[in-house]
Amino acid sequence: MSVEITAKMVGALRESTGAGLKDCKKALAESGGDVDKAVEYLRKKGVATAAKKAGREASEGLIDTYIHLGGKVGVLVEVNCESDFVAKTDDFKQFVRDIAMHIAATSPVCVSREDIDPKILEEERKIAEGQAEGKPPQAIEKIVEGKLNKFLSESCLLEQAFVKDPDQTVQQVLTALIAKLGENMVIKRFARFQVGA
Repeated sequence: MSVEITAKMVGALRESTGAGLKDCKKALAESGGDVDKAVEYLRKKGVATAAKKAGREASEGLIDTYIHLGGKVGVLVEVNCESDFVAKTDDFKQFVRDIAMHIAATSPVCVSREDIDPKILEEERKIAEGQAEGKPPQAIEKIVEGKLNKFLSESCLLEQAFVKDPDQTVQQVLTALIAKLGENMVIKRFARFQVGA
């Protein structure tokens, strides 16, 4: 017995996920009308779509600012996309604004692991080794790696929990937007200023 996929079901799924009508209809058909399974199907498809688009050049985009209340913290951020058309959409503008606010709140060191200064990483490794001193030799390497991974997840923008939705990382929010708008996007760079720092 197959479930009839109604326009109302498709519309509700589209409203909750932001995915296209055809994608929503296909997701509901694939999941037998189960909304939770359809959402999961769309999320998986979104990640796959974003991965396909990752190699495409993103040379358009926006530079935006965020000044925290009181004027003590300010952020300048550049986010790139493939076309001027997408750069002008409300979704893209809101994402750039949200990222600038996120940077003001969380003070990341860099955009991704590849961007981190090797000297900083070496310093963190030495600190972690010092903290693991006295532990069994086989455990030291695991402890050090665990502490380094924790440091990187807190310091790298793409790995941080997104301030507006802590259940997702910044990378997951970016991936969902890539899937929704259909273009590759890259958080290129940022500068965070704080009075007295």
